[in-house]
This record gives sequence, structure tokens and C-alpha cells, in this order.
Amino acid sequence: MSPAQTMLVTGGAIGIGRATAFVFARAGYQVVVTDVLETEGRATAAAIVAEGGIASFAAMDVRSSERVDEVVAAVIAEHGALDALVLNAGIAHKVPLAQLSDERWDHTLDIDLKGMFRVARAALPAMRARRAGSVVCLTSLMGLAWGWNEHVHYSAAKAGVIGLMRGLAAEVAADGVRVNAVSPGYVRTAQLLSEEHSLGPAGVEQAAGRVPLGRVGEPEDIADVILFLASAQARYVTGQVIVADGGLAISPQ
Repeated sequence: MSPAQTMLVTGGAIGIGRATAFVFARAGYQVVVTDVLETEGRATAAAIVAEGGIASFAAMDVRSSERVDEVVAAVIAEHGALDALVLNAGIAHKVPLAQLSDERWDHTLDIDLKGMFRVARAALPAMRARRAGSVVCLTSLMGLAWGWNEHVHYSAAKAGVIGLMRGLAAEVAADGVRVNAVSPGYVRTAQLLSEEHSLGPAGVEQAAGRVPLGRVGEPEDIADVILFLASAQARYVTGQVIVADGGLAISPQ
């Protein structure tokens, strides 16, 4: 029997990242959950193990190049390879333009865009050397098709993720490595349910009525798309953004 493939997910403690960790574990991957939320991250890994999967947790702040390099190197040393990398860690803070300081702008882009770059930079050399591997980045409709009021920094970062993905895809394709992105619409996560920074519970219910498929997405809806992109079933797909939004982007608002 061939050894299980290994995947690493950033922001894997909660939301889409957590769902992705479970979906990959159920597909037979050894899962490495990383996050700054240590309690939740360890609980996610423990829950995967409790249901028969293979998982571990590593505390990792994507703002730290040193820590990112350390974690990625340790994973490759322990497992022999990193087959799939899911770049999911991100934040979204509502800030009106007049209050959007350089520091707040930099904070969001440092996590949502440069954080992805740091992890990809650490992981891709080994993938390229093996001539195998898949990277999936999480972007958003707010970086692909829409603007978002009082979230200029977030929209800019998520648009940047698409450029990052395409640039990486072009650079590593000749080495047999694929890089793609998923653009979720409304997904029922703690972020979306935040009254302070997003729609809040009442807004989520209203939003569901605008989705052609009739509901807000669940984290597992996105996780399944991520798994597809990482799998051999998507072996001829690279440099693409897959929109998973229930038809929201094509529907008149």
C-alpha cells in the first residue's frame, strides 16, 4: 500500500479551513492543521484523529517568514513530501476608508496576501523538485467580481490572491505543480456571522434569498471543491479560479 499523501492547510482551526481538514482526512490524506488559534486548531486535529483520520497541529502565524519556513520544513522532513497545500488563512475587518490607516491596510495584506506568498515560497521548492503537488488559494467574490463597502483593503488583498495564484501557476507548471484558487460566495462561517465586520445572522438570512440555489453555502461546500482541485481529477487544471457561490455572481442583485 502506498503511503498516504500529506496536506497542509493554513487557517485550519475554524470555518472553511476546518472543513477542508476534515474533507482531506476522510479522503485519506495525512492532515497538518496550522493556525494562530492554538486551542481550536488542536481540537480540530484531535477530532479528525477521533474519527479515524491522521492529523496533527502546528501553531503558525503566516506573518512570520521564520515560523512558516520552520513548519513547512518540519512537515516535509516528517512526511517525506507535501502533496497538497491549501492557503486559507485570512481576516476581514470592516474599516471605512477615512479610518483606513497604513497600519490597518498593511495588517490585512500581510495576512491575506503576503501570508499566502510566504507559505507558497516555503513549500514550492520541494514540490518542484518532486515534480508533483497542488496548491489551492482561497480568494473571494469580493476580489473577483464585486467590491465591498468599507472593506477596500480586503477586496484589494483578495484580488491580489488571484494575481499571485496565476503568477505562481505560470512559474511552476513546467515542474508538474498546479496552482489554482477557489472563490466562495456567502459561506456560513464565524466571519460572515460577525455583526461587526460582516453581515451578521440577520443579514445572512437575507443574503440566502439572493442566492439562486436558495441557500448560503456551508464550509463543506467549499472544502469539496478544494479537494477536487488538489486531486488527480483536476490534473489538467492550473491557473484557474473556481467560483463556488450558488450562482450569486451571475444573478442580478
